[in-house]
Amino acid sequence: MAATTTPDKPDDNEGMAYLDTLPKRVVTVYLPLFVILVVLLFPFYWMVLTAIKPDEQLIDMETYNPFWVVSPTLKHISKLLFQTHYPLWLWNTMMISVAATVLSLFASVLAAYAIVRIRYKGAVAVGAAIFLAYLVPPSILFIPLATIIQAYGLYDSPFALVLVYPTILIPFSTWLLMGYFKTIPYELEECALIDGASRWQILVKIILPLAVPGLISAGIFSLTLCWNEFIYALTFLSSTDNKTVPVAVVSEFVDGDIYRWGSLMAGALVGSLPLVILYSFFVEHYVSAMTGAVKE
Repeated sequence: MAATTTPDKPDDNEGMAYLDTLPKRVVTVYLPLFVILVVLLFPFYWMVLTAIKPDEQLIDMETYNPFWVVSPTLKHISKLLFQTHYPLWLWNTMMISVAATVLSLFASVLAAYAIVRIRYKGAVAVGAAIFLAYLVPPSILFIPLATIIQAYGLYDSPFALVLVYPTILIPFSTWLLMGYFKTIPYELEECALIDGASRWQILVKIILPLAVPGLISAGIFSLTLCWNEFIYALTFLSSTDNKTVPVAVVSEFVDGDIYRWGSLMAGALVGSLPLVILYSFFVEHYVSAMTGAVKE
């Protein structure tokens, strides 16, 4: 009897066979990963290094190694926190960012729900128009916005930024939430409508609890954008007590052509810590929501 042969079963790991040998792993995985880590982490390393360097090491680059520190000091950080208005600037930044984020999320949730879940003619065009509004550069809008803020008497007031920031936050947040709302089954909403639930009850009791990762992602994005925003804060705020961290650090620690690098880097370091802590807690929700939005 002739022997019959069966075709070899494809190996599930065949697609990763190129990683079997160490040289290939070094070239295709470890080396690119090392380069990415260096590019991403070196600015933070330099910022920390400059913030804890004594003044003489910041000035004399020939005697001291610029990539290392001898006898680190907390002088710059201590001076920043206790001899300047930095705590007030940090409070202004936090208050403005949180208020603008809450306002933007409220408007974005309503807009995204209306576009995605309420089926009507032209919903796709409205969604595209909202996202295109995000592509308008802030440098074009700040002149007409400055005219409006001046007319309402809000110049040099933190509330000016609370009202202005949603113009750049709502378009992207709406687009992000639209993508996430599309992943929620319509059957849940239809069953609620049959049981007599209103649209508001459906939004609050069904859609929002299921869209928590999307809300977290949109909130983190909005908070980060507000925290780092520079042009509007520079245009609408002039007094020292009302400034935010990005503007105050640049304007208060630079005297003509003299840069106080220790204070500058200390201010940047302390100002970035709240966002780092925030991302560390919600990074999984942020990635999952961004992935869902991109798929849509």
